[in-house]
Amino acid sequence: MLKVRVIPTILMNNFSVVKGVSFNSWRVVGTLLPLIKIYNRREVDELVLLDIAASNEKREPDYEIIKDISSECFVPLTVGGGISHIDHVTKLLRAGADKVCINSFAYINSSLITEVASLYGNQCVVVGIDALKLEDGSYECVRNSGTIKTGIKVDEWAKYVEEIGAGEIIITSIQNDGNMNGYDIELIKLVTEAVNIPVIASGGAGNFNHFYEAILEAKASAVAAASIFSFTQQTPKEVKDYLASKDIPVRNINIEKV
Repeated sequence: MLKVRVIPTILMNNFSVVKGVSFNSWRVVGTLLPLIKIYNRREVDELVLLDIAASNEKREPDYEIIKDISSECFVPLTVGGGISHIDHVTKLLRAGADKVCINSFAYINSSLITEVASLYGNQCVVVGIDALKLEDGSYECVRNSGTIKTGIKVDEWAKYVEEIGAGEIIITSIQNDGNMNGYDIELIKLVTEAVNIPVIASGGAGNFNHFYEAILEAKASAVAAASIFSFTQQTPKEVKDYLASKDIPVRNINIEKV
């Protein structure tokens, strides 16, 4: 097994860090730059920063914000939100992002995934999939922060984006997001069994064992979370220590304390 990554997710609206439950009831929980500095000291493997308002507001990513925080971020940074053109990707990478996360616009023009992969490599392209569980037990992709249903099945979309150039997928359960009751193991497993690229589990982690279940049972390559790190005293380092105690290989990184 490759070493598992533990990845805090930061949801951004302007300079504010926000949190919600099931993609709703958003509230401000902090400011961006201080949180980046905290994570620098907590042995995270990567950070995922998503601007939840950009696509709905039909605006580009805020390159100045990314430039400001990337100078203080000492781990790989994935940035998403508002990406609809290859020029947006170029500007984000120049501002300091290491990868981009493409979600909503991929359903409108999926060739952007291929274009980014061709120009910058598959490792640069993370495709975000937000999933809604339907009454029949199947999962549908939704876009624009859960506001627009696509009619596309999650496993079919995952296979497709892999074929056209995605290097990684971050899969988020809308129903589980923010409730801290655990990942949707069935959903994650649906995606990991459909593709050969790394899959990041997202949405619902509330204790250390939830991370372990996503890796052991659903075969996630990485685990992402926000609420557990924002609303409890539990840290990414403690998650990694717990996983290591369960014989899950994790990354050990040494970052100069700032």
